[in-house]
Amino acid sequence: MNTAINLHSLAQKLGPQIAQGVAGRDAAGTFVSENYDLMKQHKVFSALVPTELGGGGASYTEMCAFLRTLARYCASTALSLAMHQHLVAAAVANNRNGRPGKKLLERVAGSEAVLVSTGGKDWLESNGTVVKVDGGFEVTAQKPFGSGSPCGDVLVTSAPYKHAVEGWQVLHFPVPFAAKGVSLGDDWNTMGMRCTGSHTVNLDKVFVAEEAVSLSRPRGEYHMAWNTILTMAMPLIMSVYTGIAEAAAAEALNHAAKREDDTVIPFLLGELTNILTTAQLAADDMVRIANDYDFEPLTATANAILVRKTIVAKSVVAVVEKAIEIAGGVGFYRKHSLERLLRDAHASQFHPLQEKRQHHFTGRLALGLDPIEGANGGNMRMAAE
Repeated sequence: MNTAINLHSLAQKLGPQIAQGVAGRDAAGTFVSENYDLMKQHKVFSALVPTELGGGGASYTEMCAFLRTLARYCASTALSLAMHQHLVAAAVANNRNGRPGKKLLERVAGSEAVLVSTGGKDWLESNGTVVKVDGGFEVTAQKPFGSGSPCGDVLVTSAPYKHAVEGWQVLHFPVPFAAKGVSLGDDWNTMGMRCTGSHTVNLDKVFVAEEAVSLSRPRGEYHMAWNTILTMAMPLIMSVYTGIAEAAAAEALNHAAKREDDTVIPFLLGELTNILTTAQLAADDMVRIANDYDFEPLTATANAILVRKTIVAKSVVAVVEKAIEIAGGVGFYRKHSLERLLRDAHASQFHPLQEKRQHHFTGRLALGLDPIEGANGGNMRMAAE
């Protein structure tokens, strides 16, 4: 049986290595492929897989801390890795509760397979066309925001399908990147997180076997599966952004030490500390709610995660902005890390749910309504949870 991986020690070892060349990669928008190779060597991609399934047996909490540390060295590496890890974590949670997940976990453990997600963009509706064929379906779609796709092995995605009896459904399924009809766009040229390789994945009449479909849910409605997906995904992802804020705060303190005779600096550092603490408390509480997979997959649980996600995202951006204010004019130069950290921090707002959508989701729940307006007529009362 495998022994559990020590992610804390590994983060200290790998951090300085993945930081090498970070500015040059950011300037060119080059994917962090060398860092992915490094992570594979140390079996990071299978770290969350239980040891009895051939993985590293790391806890969910340990992975959140690992990503938070890596983000201080290279945010793009940490974020793209988080996108893989949240799919593994969801599979672990599902497998522990008798739902499909074991097969995917065994594949990751067996080959350090890289998983690529498109769930954030697809949300409730998904996109693409699905045609029923013998033994399965033909799927044609364009799936943006496929972080890690240049090194991807398995795409975990979905597409809408009009069932003859049940009407519009969304089918969830994995697709090997080696499958016929799968291609990768070259369209990831962004303001921040420039090195995550989050290109659009194109599916052109890709065959998906019936038995590969892990979930079929009503299209446009909030399905209970999201309670597991959001609870597993968001703490990992927002741990990355918390690491960005911590890196910016450390950089700001370095600059402040050179201007200690400036009477304004202590006020700015005090303000920065308060904002950073807000981000850290909210991020830590997200990890607490996920509770190493021991959580109730309720809409109330997902809502608590989403509220804290918004708090972390807003606070992280505010921390980096305050750090630049503390640094003064030098923070405006691209040769310093703060400018890059600010651009990377702004990506936090685009993970689901965006702030106003989260407010709407949370407000409807407070009124006892379905969290998504329009689902089932928009006025369905939530079952007692």
